[in-house]
This record gives sequence, structure tokens and C-alpha cells, in this order.
Amino acid sequence: MNIDTLREEIGFPDHIRALFRKARMAYCRMKTRRRIVAFLLAFVFIGVSGVNLGSAQPSSSRRPQRIVSLSPVVTESLYLLGLDKEIVGVTIYCNRPPQVQSKTKVGSVMEADVEKIVGLKPDLLVAMTLTNKKDIEKLEQLGIKTIVLDIPRNFSELCELFLRLGKMTATEDRAIKIVGEARKTTIEIKARCEKLPKPKVLVQIGAKPFFVVAKDSFINDYIEFAGGTNIFRSAPSGSVSREEVLRRNPDVIMVSSMGISGEEERKAWRRFASITAVKQDRIYIVDPDKLCSPTPVSFTESLREIARILHTRRHYE
Repeated sequence: MNIDTLREEIGFPDHIRALFRKARMAYCRMKTRRRIVAFLLAFVFIGVSGVNLGSAQPSSSRRPQRIVSLSPVVTESLYLLGLDKEIVGVTIYCNRPPQVQSKTKVGSVMEADVEKIVGLKPDLLVAMTLTNKKDIEKLEQLGIKTIVLDIPRNFSELCELFLRLGKMTATEDRAIKIVGEARKTTIEIKARCEKLPKPKVLVQIGAKPFFVVAKDSFINDYIEFAGGTNIFRSAPSGSVSREEVLRRNPDVIMVSSMGISGEEERKAWRRFASITAVKQDRIYIVDPDKLCSPTPVSFTESLREIARILHTRRHYE
């Protein structure tokens, strides 16, 4: 068996395969005894470099048959991964895609109905860190396999979350393909917006209390990737006053209608006639589900629409 055949059958990572390719040329020039020594040294090198030959094998994790999701992001992601039939329970806030409405409701994002979940007999439960820790502990004590995911703070973490879901559900190949396409689209949109003017942007995600997007949120990536400037990027949190918005004077205001009436907020902003966004009638109501709970796919869809909002369709297209 030659080195090329060996590295393919073992399934080494790409960076180790590159080392083998470089070594092969030198290997072919060696005498037989020196070849054996070099071959052994190569395996010693791999061992001390921390490459686990067992973990290099393709994943053999079993595909879950009964999944409960306690997050809208997770639910939509599972559908994208082709696991719609395996989903047996979701939260009352999981409404994308539309067909999820037929699934059994097992509480909210923060409070799980433990008894109902146990009755569904899931072999995997996926939640986010917003879910009540006591509920998670009860489910684990009852023998339910439970995975708790961190809330993504940017597009990169959103993609990593999606890939992790793919790995834990034996749909890793599909996850890698979807994330690859989303990253490619995002790069293309960023490149298109880079040379366009950078409007000052406010994204409002709450009214009572008033709350905006600061830097520590993937929503900030929407603004910056689409070629805008977040007027509260430097703010320690999103809890600010409307008077401070007046001082920073955004060119564009986007309002997520999550928990508020979008049209009422549009009217409220019109009282601040000196703000550029108000003068130019650039106050937009955006879909809260897409904006606040995206998958890699819906992130790119929203990013494209936000780019059109910030630069107007004429300039962007």
C-alpha cells in the first residue's frame, strides 16, 4: 500500500494530507531502509501533533428519531437539515416554516412543559441558554439527552451553531453545504456594498422599554455587512433614550415589530422631525422573526433586503 492510498483510507484532515503530499516526493527518492524509517517517523510526528486517528473517521453518530426543540432558531434549522419528520415538539414561538404549526407545543423558549416533553419520549432535546436551567436539569435527570446551545452573537457564531446541529443529528454534510452557500452569498453582498455611501443606522428591537441594537449582537452584522454604520455600535448596551437617538441623528431607522406595533412606532418617530430619517421618510418596519431569529439561510435573505433598504434598490441593484 503506498502513502497516497493510506492517507485516503485513513481519512486524515486536509492539513495532514498536505504534509503527506510534500513527504511523498522525498519518500520516492529514498532507499528502502530509509523509507521505512521515514514512514515510522511520520506517524510519530502525527501522534505528537495531537491528531486522533479514530476521530478522523467519518462521523457514525446515529440520526435522532424524536427531537424536541425549545428555540425558533433551532426548529427552523432542523427543517433546513431535512429533519421535519423527526421533530415531535416545539415552542409556542416556533412559527417558521409554516408547517411547524402542526407540531406539539411544549412550552415557551424560557419555560418548558417538562411533563409534556417526557410524554413525547424524545431521544434528543435541543435548547438555548435562555431556557430555565431547572427545567433542563429535570429533563436530564429523567434520562433525556439534552443539548444547550449558546445564543449566537454574530454571523460566524450563527454558522457554527448550525454546523453543530448538523453534527449532532448526523446531517453534517448537508449543514456544511448550506453554511458554505450562506457564507458565499454574504461575502458577495458585502463586496457589493463596500463602495457605496455608509448611512447612519438605528435598529429598534423594543419599545417598552426602548431598546436598540448595540455591537454585541448578530443584528449589528446586518448593518455593517450591508454597508451601514450602527449609531450605537459603541454603546455598552441597547438600553438608551430617544433623546440620544436625536443627538446621533440616524439616516435610516428600522423597527422590529417584535412585541410592539410597527405602525405605532413609525408614528412615534415622526414626532422627532429634526431626525434625518424622519425628514426623508426612511423609517422601515422589518420582519422580527427573520431579523431576530435567523438561520444562515434567512440571515442572507434579510441581509440582502437590508442592503436594499440602506442604499435604495436603484443604487444596490
